[in-house]
Amino acid sequence: MDTSISVEPVTDAKGIMALVKFPFKLYRDDPNWVPPFIEERRDFFDPKKNPFYEHARYQLFLARRGGEVIGTIGAVVNDNHNAFHNEKVGAFGFFESVNDQAVADVLFNAAEDWLRAQGMEIVRGPLSFSTNDECGTLIDGFHEPPMVMMTYNPRYYPALIEGHGYTKAMDLFAWIVEDLAESLKTPPPKVLRVVDKVIQKEGIRLRELDRKHIDHDVALIKQIYNRAWEKNWGFVPMTDAEIDHLVKALLPLADTRLVLLAETSAGEPIGVSLTLPDLHQALKRAGGGRMYPFGILKFLWHKRKIDQVRLLIMGVIEKYRGRGIDAYFYLNTARRAVECGYKRLEGSWILETNTMMNLIIERLGGIRYKTYRIYEKRL
Repeated sequence: MDTSISVEPVTDAKGIMALVKFPFKLYRDDPNWVPPFIEERRDFFDPKKNPFYEHARYQLFLARRGGEVIGTIGAVVNDNHNAFHNEKVGAFGFFESVNDQAVADVLFNAAEDWLRAQGMEIVRGPLSFSTNDECGTLIDGFHEPPMVMMTYNPRYYPALIEGHGYTKAMDLFAWIVEDLAESLKTPPPKVLRVVDKVIQKEGIRLRELDRKHIDHDVALIKQIYNRAWEKNWGFVPMTDAEIDHLVKALLPLADTRLVLLAETSAGEPIGVSLTLPDLHQALKRAGGGRMYPFGILKFLWHKRKIDQVRLLIMGVIEKYRGRGIDAYFYLNTARRAVECGYKRLEGSWILETNTMMNLIIERLGGIRYKTYRIYEKRL
């Protein structure tokens, strides 16, 4: 029996499917893993369907032992990131492996060699494939499934990554409000005073996304998004095509009562907040796998019973920061979520260095319950 480990670049659709399907084997006995739809994962790597690749290039790899897939990884160079930050940084993502340092080493070596050949000097990850997508390795909080668009991994991944010479670049926090309705009964008086000032003195108003004028509102979100996040660590501006792609994917599944725009009394758009129903609840109950013919029907059936949400995006343009608009967004979102029948709220992910946002959520009853880590290494 051949026990040697080999690594091969993915060069065709068959290889992509092998990479997409490997986690179904790796996590089959893990009750907290959420199985994805195979078609959605496959299409992520299709340059014709994902506008991310208009400004990025990537290579996937498979590790095998005796012909059997035992690990996967992807390497990417995001030219927009490097132009924006004036860096030569590549990333690894889609890292999955059996609990074997030798397998992890082979995978990381393949990704790093490819990135060196692309002229990169630093590698960060996991990023699948940017901070606008799923990112980070879960390092604590393994007790329940991840919420929508958040990652999950075995407990041994941090050791495998650090065992190959990676060190911490940044931690990302996830906060949970276990009982939204209860937390709203006694919000901190200081927060209420701040919110009242935002409404009465600043004249800021929130409104939900208008489906009847969706193109207009998406245009406003485009204006806000890159301005609001441009100074965040690891931020990569999204192109118009990427935002359109994301909206097309999420809008049919979103609850627009929880997609909020902040505007001045003169109608100037200054902030956006996006909270999604936890689609992972429905996806896990549906079992993932093939979307058609029955997977999507099972998903839609279970979607009706989702009872928790993830506060995914909350940003205010720099000119209007520090005025309490973040707290206004949060309180309004929490109240609307309760009215819509949701019981729990996760705020994620939040940079460990974002002191103000972490403090706001903690004061409003949030408990930090998961931490994700992005690593880096000099090539």
